[in-house]
Amino acid sequence: MHRSISFLLLGSAPILLSGCGSLDRAASVATGFVSHQLCSAAFVSQVEPEQFYREAIAPSLAPVGFLVSHRIDREHAEVTASFAGMVQSRAAYRGPLGCLVLHDPPPAAEEIVRTPAAPSVLPSIAGPGVVEPDDPALKDALDRAFEEQAAPPYRWTKAVVVVRDGRIVAERYAPGYGIDTPVIGWSVTKSVTNALIGILVRQHKLSVGGPAPIAAWSDPGDPRHAISIDNLLRMNSGLDIGQSLTSSASDAFDPSAYMLFGERDMAAFAERATLKAAPGTEWTYTNGNTLLLSKIIRDNAGGNAASVLAFARRELFDKLGMQHVTLEVDAVGTPVGSSHMLASPRDWARFGLLYLNDGVAGGERILPEGWVDYSAAQTAGSGQFGYAAGFWTNRGGGDGAQYRISHGMPADAFMARGSYGQYVIIVPSRRLVVARFGSARTPRDDMDTVARLVSDVIAAMPPS
Repeated sequence: MHRSISFLLLGSAPILLSGCGSLDRAASVATGFVSHQLCSAAFVSQVEPEQFYREAIAPSLAPVGFLVSHRIDREHAEVTASFAGMVQSRAAYRGPLGCLVLHDPPPAAEEIVRTPAAPSVLPSIAGPGVVEPDDPALKDALDRAFEEQAAPPYRWTKAVVVVRDGRIVAERYAPGYGIDTPVIGWSVTKSVTNALIGILVRQHKLSVGGPAPIAAWSDPGDPRHAISIDNLLRMNSGLDIGQSLTSSASDAFDPSAYMLFGERDMAAFAERATLKAAPGTEWTYTNGNTLLLSKIIRDNAGGNAASVLAFARRELFDKLGMQHVTLEVDAVGTPVGSSHMLASPRDWARFGLLYLNDGVAGGERILPEGWVDYSAAQTAGSGQFGYAAGFWTNRGGGDGAQYRISHGMPADAFMARGSYGQYVIIVPSRRLVVARFGSARTPRDDMDTVARLVSDVIAAMPPS
């Protein structure tokens, strides 16, 4: 789950921004967040931008939203955001590269040639039209998932896709959204990073054990040399790089937030972090771990944006038939694998099917044997939340798993999960994938409603 930004502390001192480095930096996070998210909504998702701003951005700015302004330049495909008229950020749409907050020096020009997608090895999951459920109980389940509260906080459900035994049995979309609309995954993207690492492991280019291949830590005398890919996947690297889990008044000052919206080379920022705990001894959820994995993927796929996106498409997206994907990259060509992938709800469901089917699609092994169970195995120290290796999990016990199980989600379930209610839930015992996307501001990222959705779906469909 990627937790975004709360800007409460900025409200008390806008006049001090020009004289205080930390406030200025926090304001740059705020404007970077606004310009980037609005750019992706307008030019990648192509949804109505002002509605998106009201639902998905403005709540993060309270109570200082009146100090933030924005302007959409459709001619140049850019969005500019300003805080108190003093701090400004500009995000630009770059076609297949998605949107990027611009920092000096600008990114090098890089041509991305989009070749026709290779045939999918995953069988079709639905026809061209929206799949209306035949079963009245499934229809009722969707009705409840889309119910809106009479007053804030709202859940703003935008899409639900239910897949049973490889076929969509029910789906629904909010007005302005549809089968082909790319939606932001936030930290659901971390699970895609898990898959790309897994593919490189299957190709014998990487190992999850041993020192991670990060040149800056190559000296055995560097205490970070002991950090493994497993540590980065499981969020127990010990790096002191903030946290990306909980929403608080200080989030705009958090290093992981600044990395995403204030840095041009995000992985370089992360690799400069020092240790606060020995690798493997302390669980701290932070986007920096996943950006380092993203750099490892880039370096093993050719070293630039064009090569890494071609690798992701060739080895993963095309094979699964994911046709509406934008994996955004930073100014040096590293995928923002912590949070910045947009894909259609059906594409996200296809991704879930890869993990439902033990890393195999259409008879072809995409992920190494045993990778799915590894990815769903709970990480020591994360029981309060139930985190595995790029996924959240109900396996292994702890308060997080027990809460979800008590609300109707099976004990064998695991999920890709992102802020504000982005979910791809995999339930092997029921041959089920449930994808839900929206802009929820309800407690626990609308977990109660999503768990009820899974429970309702299971009740409507007896075991096969």
